[in-house]
Parts: sequence; C-alpha cells; structure tokens
Amino acid sequence: MDTFPDLGSLTDQELKDLIKEMTDEEIEVSYRRRILHGKIDILRAELVSRLRRKDESGELLISGADVQRLTDILSGNFPPPDALPGELSGDRPSSSD
Repeated sequence: MDTFPDLGSLTDQELKDLIKEMTDEEIEVSYRRRILHGKIDILRAELVSRLRRKDESGELLISGADVQRLTDILSGNFPPPDALPGELSGDRPSSSD
C-alpha cells in the first residue's frame, strides 16, 4: 500500500488532485462492491432454488458437493468454458465426497 503523503508539503493543487484521485478510487471500489453484492444475491437465489427443488423431490437438502460448489463459485473457481452440462450443475465428483 502506498504511504500517505505529508499533507503540509502539498500545494493547494496537489491536495485537490489527491482528493480527486481518492474520490475516483472510492467510486471504483463502491461500484465493484455493488457488483459483488449482486453476484452474491444471484448465487444465494440459485442455492435457495436448488434446495427447494431437492426438498420437493425428497433428496437431501444440502450436501458437501453443494457447499463445495458454492465455495468454488465465491472464490472465483468457475468451471472451464468447455465443461460438460452435468459439470455445470454441480454433478461432477469432488474430492470432498
């Protein structure tokens, strides 16, 4: 992380530029945070939908594979683009089973 400058040594223009830079960075971080929250909401909705379908069919409500799949998604470990359809639904074997 960059060290914070000695504010007393900055000119008025340098201080204004630094304020703008920090404001722009805060806007970028806020945008990224909103995107992440949206993705998390989508993931949670998908998990709830799957749990409802499993409950209706009499399957286990949640398994180790479900937890591992969600963990993979949240950590950015998405399936490869050429993954088979069964692999996308979480049917692939995992080392935790």
